Amino acid sequence: MPLPALLRRLGLAATLPLLAGCSALGALNDVSTPLGVYELRAPDTLPTARRTAARDIIVEVPTTSGVLETDRILIRPDPLQAQYLPNVRWGDEAPLMLQTLLLRSLEGTDGFRYVGRRPLSGRGDYALLTELVDFHAEPSPTGPEATVRLRMTSRLVREADARVVSSRTFTATAPAASTETPALIAAFDQASDAVMVDFSQWVLATVGG
Repeated sequence: MPLPALLRRLGLAATLPLLAGCSALGALNDVSTPLGVYELRAPDTLPTARRTAARDIIVEVPTTSGVLETDRILIRPDPLQAQYLPNVRWGDEAPLMLQTLLLRSLEGTDGFRYVGRRPLSGRGDYALLTELVDFHAEPSPTGPEATVRLRMTSRLVREADARVVSSRTFTATAPAASTETPALIAAFDQASDAVMVDFSQWVLATVGG
């Protein structure tokens, strides 16, 4: 996909300066510095249901560790170090953005009567509980490349008796040709798309139409 079209798909909301290299990775910028905004979106192509099931799915806000409870884009130069991409941020905090991705992906399958953040009445049929474990980029120690890593664990809980119907861990990695911002965001998008497709297929197969 051409880069301008890709940036439009990702929801670019401001002109973003490029990250020159790993040495530019740093901590949070001064609060007065305007930050460019990126927003990931659900995949264009998703598995679709043969029929719409008369079930309501409630997507809870995912839980996560403190370093991901932010709208900053996480970089891990090594497994024990957390930094953030300077000058840019996500359009929402990572758990809230993931909640939206999960919700939009399930809606895109046309497999359920209702998918939402809150039930329409007293409770839904199933609640989706997710933990966001990894959502970061790892710069290569030997070159200009980087790897984006996404990992989450989801549990489908039947609301009637609080029984865990099924649980699964989803993982994806995507290569970035450089640590420049557009390359990293494109890799985040690729990893997110892969996880959302697998996730949607799992929910459909478990409780869908």
